[in-house]
Amino acid sequence: MNLLICDPVSPKGIALLKERSEFTVTVLPKPLGEADLIPMVANVSALVVRSETKVTRKVIEAAPNLKVVGRAGVGVDNVDVEAATERGIVVMNTPGGNTISTAELTFSMLMALARKIPQANQSMKQGEWNRKSFKGVELYNKTLGILGMGRIGSEVASRAIAFGMRVLAYDPYLALSRAKALQVELVELDELYSRADFITVHMPMGDETRGMINAEAFAKMKEGVCILNCARGGIVNEAALLEAIQSGRVAGAALDVYETEPPPADFPLRSLPQVIMTPHLGASTEEAQVNVGIEVAEAITDYLLNGVVRNAVNLPNLDSKTYRLVRPYLELGENLGRLLAQLAPKRNDRIVVTFGGKAAELAGDPITRSVLKGFLESAGGKDVNQVNVRTMAKALGLLVEEIKSNEETDYNEWLHVGVFSGEEKFSAGGTFYGANNQPRIVRVNSHPVEILPEGVLFFMTNRDRPGIVGYIGTLMGQHQVNIANMSLSRKTVGGYALTVLSLDSVPPAELLAEIQKDPDISNVRVVKLPG
Repeated sequence: MNLLICDPVSPKGIALLKERSEFTVTVLPKPLGEADLIPMVANVSALVVRSETKVTRKVIEAAPNLKVVGRAGVGVDNVDVEAATERGIVVMNTPGGNTISTAELTFSMLMALARKIPQANQSMKQGEWNRKSFKGVELYNKTLGILGMGRIGSEVASRAIAFGMRVLAYDPYLALSRAKALQVELVELDELYSRADFITVHMPMGDETRGMINAEAFAKMKEGVCILNCARGGIVNEAALLEAIQSGRVAGAALDVYETEPPPADFPLRSLPQVIMTPHLGASTEEAQVNVGIEVAEAITDYLLNGVVRNAVNLPNLDSKTYRLVRPYLELGENLGRLLAQLAPKRNDRIVVTFGGKAAELAGDPITRSVLKGFLESAGGKDVNQVNVRTMAKALGLLVEEIKSNEETDYNEWLHVGVFSGEEKFSAGGTFYGANNQPRIVRVNSHPVEILPEGVLFFMTNRDRPGIVGYIGTLMGQHQVNIANMSLSRKTVGGYALTVLSLDSVPPAELLAEIQKDPDISNVRVVKLPG
């Protein structure tokens, strides 16, 4: 089997692959672009990449023998996972390999900001002795605000606490019990902005986090705050950061990641002495590179020679026969998780996955992992996969339970997911209909419904009054929103009902505002599912 190492990987990892007589290993001298890479992949069984090489759909289509892509790192943004999945190609990463290195870089940046070490070093190398210009501050008794308390954020917190800092944490998915165990104070975003002396970002890039540290956010911060970003470029709006530093609102910044990498030559933050910049060094330690190199080599070897899947971002660890049986539930479970992630609060204590009827006979763990993947996507972004979801849930303090139920229902097989947030519970259940085994959502918050788990879904709780269906339909029509399907559920005549509409497009904000003005309507939600 031919293996192609496309990016610089630890020699120890390469040596492990070369030790196997079954492999012929080729190491490219430098990363190649798509056009140059395509001729190289015609006969390869595995590709090993870091972040530079782009494994595009065209590259995948040009590799008929390709079985696995191994990413020596966490993010797989440079791999077309969808195209790989369509071809049955496993995409593996190395979760956790750079946790300590990124946490330590962040804390090094924090100390450098506090004591102006890079600026003082540059001054000395220019032959100066200017002690008065580099008066710093102590970290002891200062307040560090951490945005995102995953693996790296938690490691940064433990180091800050050891230095005698007060740690505020913002993470809408972190359970209070987990925050207490980490010895951090869990607060809302505005409070963190107003209290923190230093703010460091450790969140994934997604719709909720892109550009979240913007001009509005800077306006809420303490004057003289310092900003750190060793997570993802684009979370901090660079133009707003420039203005905040120039105005004096922000005293300094330390950046390892950027909106465009590498930044252009005329990047305006380069010229500011208050800004410390490094070229995306989060994973650049000997230990981290050795760890991910060995980890990816071992994972690829295990898969190609033994059929064992580990650290896969697009496939549960199942043999082919079991995978065919559970595959419909993997898709249903993921969509139930996505649905509840948009209906339930962000901060939750417990999630319970119940298997009923024939589903109770299936392997539960991969299905539960799919539920968690859908549920935690908004918390973890593209870094969430079936491999790391249980670890992520544990890090957030989310207790995960599985139940095999023998309860008799109207369905021969069913899957139910309940999410608990304090005294509140949100739930959804699904099954399959017809000869083609089509998935359906058949229960939401104890209300029987029948919904296709795809597209744009509109939910509302309403008083069961005459004409309300026509009223909603008229409003939708006035805003050019077409209703594709409707499901109504009530428990008592004249009581409260659950109305679910499948829509052809996302309703505009002004339509939702108009609907919510009706005193008999509450809990209006719009959920978006794939498809």
